[in-house]
Amino acid sequence: MTRQVLIQRTIDNLSKLPDQNLKEVSDFAEFLLSKLEDRFLTEGIQKLAMGSKSFQFLEEEEDLYTEADLKEKYK
Repeated sequence: MTRQVLIQRTIDNLSKLPDQNLKEVSDFAEFLLSKLEDRFLTEGIQKLAMGSKSFQFLEEEEDLYTEADLKEKYK
């Protein structure tokens, strides 16, 4: 089923719903869009942070602890 057919089918079904149910569908669509926006924002922030050199100093810092410092190893 193509996107356009699915949209038309949804519109046809929406026109049959009473006002209260139409409001619920609208609220749900807004909820889905806000989740999508949040995901895009999170992915964008992650890309910016990965490309940033702000924490590059941590790569050059020597390790404070080694395996010898462990009391017990995870099995």
